[in-house]
Amino acid sequence: MIPISKELDYLYDRKVECSICTNTYVTKKIRSRYIRVDRNDTDFCSFYTSTQLNPLLYYVSVCPSCGFSSSEECTTYFPPKSKELIQQKICNNWHGLDYGQERSLDLAINSYKLAIYCSMLKKERHISFAGLYLRLAWLYRTEKINPQEEHRFLRLALDEYVLSYSVDDYTDTAFSETKLLYLIGDLSRRLGLEGQAIRYFSRVIEKQKETTEKEIVQMAKDRWSEMREEKKLG
Repeated sequence: MIPISKELDYLYDRKVECSICTNTYVTKKIRSRYIRVDRNDTDFCSFYTSTQLNPLLYYVSVCPSCGFSSSEECTTYFPPKSKELIQQKICNNWHGLDYGQERSLDLAINSYKLAIYCSMLKKERHISFAGLYLRLAWLYRTEKINPQEEHRFLRLALDEYVLSYSVDDYTDTAFSETKLLYLIGDLSRRLGLEGQAIRYFSRVIEKQKETTEKEIVQMAKDRWSEMREEKKLG
């Protein structure tokens, strides 16, 4: 494991301009050379060699001046009246907590919940909501705390991914249709929705001749096989 210095040199400053108050502030990120993945789960959750070096802790940016919070997945578009609503609900009640330093687990969890609330007021895309919910679920999982909360946020993420697929709001993101279908299938499997999982895995497998993402197709086949074996053993 790479030693972590007392000067916190594993973190660097990233400047962000707040979309609400236009204040420029600094948020922390982990330097890539310190990030070491130990293993990955089937829903793409990564476990790191050090919980202190988990990039999920710093995924959300929180403005110290007004409290507006978001991730890089969130859009820059604000529907009419949404900025005024955020000002009323968030900014007017903000007490200036600084999330721009080294984050504890509690601070990180709070940052996600702030970003989710801001996204609700902003009427953010389903794909962006899903990303926040899923990463918060991953944070609970990798830190091995509160499996009930992990399950709750996995379910919320699944619902948003299904909605994203139905309205096609993922097309200008890093998500391909193949990856989205697979992830819906895997989250459905994890949540005990076997019929839905099989339907979405089937859609992935049906695309095996047209997609270049052969690894994801194979992952869908593996999950389907695992489900069949578990059913036999059950």
